[in-house]
Amino acid sequence: MMDSQTEKLTEPLGLSLLDGGGVFSTWSESASSIELHILNQEDTSLSEHVLLLERGDAGIWSVGDDRLQTGIKYVLRASGPEGPRHAFDPARNLLDPYAKGLVRESPKDYHCVAIDRSFDWESVAKPGIALSESVIYEAHVRGMTRINPAIPEEIRGSYAALGHPATIEYLKNLGITAIELLPIQTFISEPRLVNLGLINYWGYNTINYFSPHMRYAAEATRALGPDHILRELKTAIRELHRAGIEVILDVVYNHTAEGGSKGLTYSYRGLDNSSYYRQDDQGNYHDTTGCGNSLNFANPMVQKLTLDSLRYWTEELQIDGYRFDLAATLARDEHNHFNPGHPILQAMQQDPVISQAKLIVEPWDVGMGGWQTGNFPAGFPEWNDRYRDSVRKFWLADISQARSNGNHGSGVQELAGRISGSQDLMNNRQGPNASLNFITAHDGFTLWDLVSYNVKHNSANGEGNRDGANHNISFNHGFEGESPNPSISYARRKAARNLMGTLLLSAGVPMITAGDERLKTQGGNNNAYCQDNVTTWQNWDPNSHQLDFEATVSHLISLRKQYPALRPRTFTKTDEPTPEHDQMLWFSVRGDEMSIEDWHNSERRTLQRLAYHLMNDGSKEGIHLVVNGTEAVKNVTLPKVKGIKEYELLWDSALELPPKRNIVLQAGSKLRMVETSIQLFLVR
Repeated sequence: MMDSQTEKLTEPLGLSLLDGGGVFSTWSESASSIELHILNQEDTSLSEHVLLLERGDAGIWSVGDDRLQTGIKYVLRASGPEGPRHAFDPARNLLDPYAKGLVRESPKDYHCVAIDRSFDWESVAKPGIALSESVIYEAHVRGMTRINPAIPEEIRGSYAALGHPATIEYLKNLGITAIELLPIQTFISEPRLVNLGLINYWGYNTINYFSPHMRYAAEATRALGPDHILRELKTAIRELHRAGIEVILDVVYNHTAEGGSKGLTYSYRGLDNSSYYRQDDQGNYHDTTGCGNSLNFANPMVQKLTLDSLRYWTEELQIDGYRFDLAATLARDEHNHFNPGHPILQAMQQDPVISQAKLIVEPWDVGMGGWQTGNFPAGFPEWNDRYRDSVRKFWLADISQARSNGNHGSGVQELAGRISGSQDLMNNRQGPNASLNFITAHDGFTLWDLVSYNVKHNSANGEGNRDGANHNISFNHGFEGESPNPSISYARRKAARNLMGTLLLSAGVPMITAGDERLKTQGGNNNAYCQDNVTTWQNWDPNSHQLDFEATVSHLISLRKQYPALRPRTFTKTDEPTPEHDQMLWFSVRGDEMSIEDWHNSERRTLQRLAYHLMNDGSKEGIHLVVNGTEAVKNVTLPKVKGIKEYELLWDSALELPPKRNIVLQAGSKLRMVETSIQLFLVR
């Protein structure tokens, strides 16, 4: 027999429609009464019927009624005790936390709708791409297609545009296996932004975890109602799946849009402020997110809300994976300490539905002990900020420093660790695929701005350039912003190729920020969360250099897919490759094995990496990477290794386009490496 704790964790919440009526349930530990108001269809300011919910065990409130049917509009109202931890107001309309459809009447007024969720998936299945085979593309639903002339104007920037053949063809040509969407669960803009005439463009301000953001549906779809919005999104997901492209959602379960204690109340605060949010006895929020509040994941019912939401999106919308924003907050225990064995992490892995999805975490928050890169359990690949910083430092900050004082400050040891899978961080977990590698993300400089600006330029955000990170590890190559100097522009493009090449030729899972493949700029804005304009929209009128860079990115992705030696599934070893592990060997500029001095000398910045993979037929596939991390031409001796006769060039970052002619060098011969460049070879 189940106890009340187990029952409340398994009981369905929200509106369950049955033949001839329905049952509605919600949770509040602290309320004294809860009402469900069925609203007038024509005037939603009027309540047509009021249903009083009955409290059952463990704070579950329920009601059954034959008027609970598809199409009804409804809200909740809750009464309860007064006090610093509570925020009950029996006159305030509240959203059902489990609502599958919402309608926005005004910026502060929403109501729920019982929707028809039927949809024909046409037998299209999820692509089921292994994490080790994935190339992830982080994109914004609206920004990706807002000005794409290949898409009908009336649907640009919408879910329909996301699933349009022009979008899918672009992603396929680039070689993307998964598109990771910035938040699409219903969110709102903060009052401060609205007062400035801006909006929350990124969407990290959720008010409901079950309904898709209505603004991303085409205008004609929005007019038809929330069930049509859901179908438009499902159609886009189905068509992406039909093309073999997975859909990953960026989800924000760490906080809600209700903000701090003086913020607006939409749902959770009005239902049970004391139980949903972390706070002290005086009602002060314990904010580990920097957004005013943090959901209390020590509470099993907050865990249930998250798990039920994940299960809904995974089953109902066929989502393939998730990226958990500020995931350290989700794993904080009753003492607000990070716990890698947290029940919610265990529940995700044990759930037969959720565990089938990719579960990617942003392994930090802004609370005490919030930086947890490398500390999440196996099964939760992490955004690797150490990878980002190390690669930027090698190709940008070190070069800038060498120009200033003649010393780079660091050699190749740190870079080698990052490109081989960050074993120092991810050891004893799931190999290099525990590391989600990235150079840029939505938050920060774009790739082009990273090589074009030394400092942020965020004045358009209305905060006097105080917002956004100050530590960007960027390098403007001698001129701040767009430069008329061809040599500076070439150096920047080469630096961008080095950064992108390093990303796509590293062990681990690569993530590309949408637009970087065409050297998109945001004019130096490194915190463009409130810019819904050409600053953030993707460029669909590229110049020749941008098209060349796109061709380079596509070529690098193709090489990554073609050669398993570039994507080892386990950490490599120095002995012969086996079915269990690949082999990785390291050589100096002289062509001999790296010495201790080579590894630790900050001015020895030339590195050769030879990776072997054992193929199914028993043969060895060898890929050789050569890095010159100085602004000096280097003559590199290609290693003489048993079994290698020649090296065939696959890519050279000094070239604007992938090599068109077959260039083959003999083992032991000299290779001329242009300053700050990478070359990649197939060995025979």
